[in-house]
Amino acid sequence: MAGKEASVYVVQSEGEQRVAKVYKSAQERSFRQRSQYSEGRTVRNSRQRRAMAKGSRYGKSLLEAAWQNAEVDALFRLHGAGVRVPVPYHFSDDVLVMELVTNAKGEPAPRLFDIRPNPEEARSLHKFLIRQVVLMLCEGMVHGDLSEYNILMSGDGPVIIDLPQACDAAHNRNAARLLKRDVKNLARYLGRFAPSLRRTRYGPEMWNLYERGKLFPDTELTGQFKGRTGPTDTAAVLEEIAAAAAESSDKPMSAYRAKKEKKRLDAIAEVEREQARQQERAERKRQQKESAAKTPKRPANEDSPAPKKKRRRRRRRRGGGGGSGPGQ
Repeated sequence: MAGKEASVYVVQSEGEQRVAKVYKSAQERSFRQRSQYSEGRTVRNSRQRRAMAKGSRYGKSLLEAAWQNAEVDALFRLHGAGVRVPVPYHFSDDVLVMELVTNAKGEPAPRLFDIRPNPEEARSLHKFLIRQVVLMLCEGMVHGDLSEYNILMSGDGPVIIDLPQACDAAHNRNAARLLKRDVKNLARYLGRFAPSLRRTRYGPEMWNLYERGKLFPDTELTGQFKGRTGPTDTAAVLEEIAAAAAESSDKPMSAYRAKKEKKRLDAIAEVEREQARQQERAERKRQQKESAAKTPKRPANEDSPAPKKKRRRRRRRRGGGGGSGPGQ
């Protein structure tokens, strides 16, 4: 089968049938918004961190390798924690070899999407999968893309697959939202067969327990949760926003982001200059109006002095002279 980030093949390995997951290159992959999943993943080598932040060719290759290695690491960690995931065997050259999940007949297992359980089976599946999510969270991980398409129905129960986007629950700011979305996806799909599941709120409940350090693999959940209804601590929220902004500003920008930021700042500066020019013109007009209002106007009557040319014309018409003609 071919997915949005890899193609999967059934292969022969060490005398048994296994699965080979061949990752697609970044240009061929359609998996979007990868940054919200990879936040919190750290690299010890400072040179590699700088290259990844700048988005250079070397940095992009490191990001791609980290994205693939994340699934291998997650599979080993979760398998060790007792979560139902395929057993990983080998990873090299963009190919991950792992356990082939089969049904009761020994055939490749179908997805949860491909079966139609009755209400009792749906409730049983939901309870089992919620427990798997709890085990993952206790291990400090959130699947991030859990749905009926990423769960295989093996002969002895569901198996969770597709983990490259698994995120760190403690260091990823999107972890709570992703966890709640995973749990909501389970309730939405299995709620088609057991409608009462749609009214459950396991996601907020388990995250609340996790934040308070009270979530354990055997913690009993009720599926009912009511959040705090008191006033919001606005100051604390603003402090979190300021801290996040400061952390973001400390990270070096890539050349592309730096160019976009320069254009944005130049545009803001040009707008400010234009506003200053408009204010200056308006101020000059205002001063001119005030000056004109203060200058006294001369009354338009006969006693008012007329320009010299007009006075000469009047004298000539009256014959009063004013010139130096021959009759004088």
